[in-house]
Amino acid sequence: MNDKVILVTGGAKRIGRSIALALAAEGARLAIHYNGSEAEARATAAECGNAAVFQANLEDVGQIRAMVDRVAHHFGRLDGLVNNAARFTKFDPLKIEEKDWDFIHNVNLKSVFFSCQAAARVMLEGDGGHIVNISSLGALRPWQEHAHYCASKAGVVMLTKCLAKAWAPKISVNTVAPGVIPFDKTDERIERFIAATPARRAGSGDEVAEAVMFFMKSTRFITGQLVAVDGGLSLK
Repeated sequence: MNDKVILVTGGAKRIGRSIALALAAEGARLAIHYNGSEAEARATAAECGNAAVFQANLEDVGQIRAMVDRVAHHFGRLDGLVNNAARFTKFDPLKIEEKDWDFIHNVNLKSVFFSCQAAARVMLEGDGGHIVNISSLGALRPWQEHAHYCASKAGVVMLTKCLAKAWAPKISVNTVAPGVIPFDKTDERIERFIAATPARRAGSGDEVAEAVMFFMKSTRFITGQLVAVDGGLSLK
């Protein structure tokens, strides 16, 4: 990854931070995106060798395009994109309103497409690159109180496959689906998921980052693929 320019959305904390740290450790030149978490983004950037930070509200397509343009101008190119930024809420499906649906889909799916599009326009003018979209176990398993979230992440999986076909052979597009990756105190629901996981434990941000790194470093002959980092939970 030496000198490869990689943009990580939502790279300030949690899984995004783990991915950024792993990429930096491999020599990548990072662009760390944040929306409201500026302090956390700058702290992560400092840990990544004073990486560059870029602010954008991913609900606004104009801001997405402007951010990617700023990244390309700052570094002179763009070699990789990790679409990590996401939202998560819980609702009885009968109580989901339009605003609740849009709150999730505007970031989890719409922004993923337009971030991919903006990055691909830069990559296709150069030597190509790699895109990794972070989906979720919720894309593979139905969760009754998270129908809107599961739909958004399932959309990311299909979007990944479509774009892999559209932009081959210059750009590989793959997805990583994390399982139970807790960063805060676990609740009863999370503990049930952990108990049901064949690996008999929760995962870590570092393990998700390892899968992202695999796709970022791999041949572009590997494209349109999904790796579940879930300890085997999606098998049940």
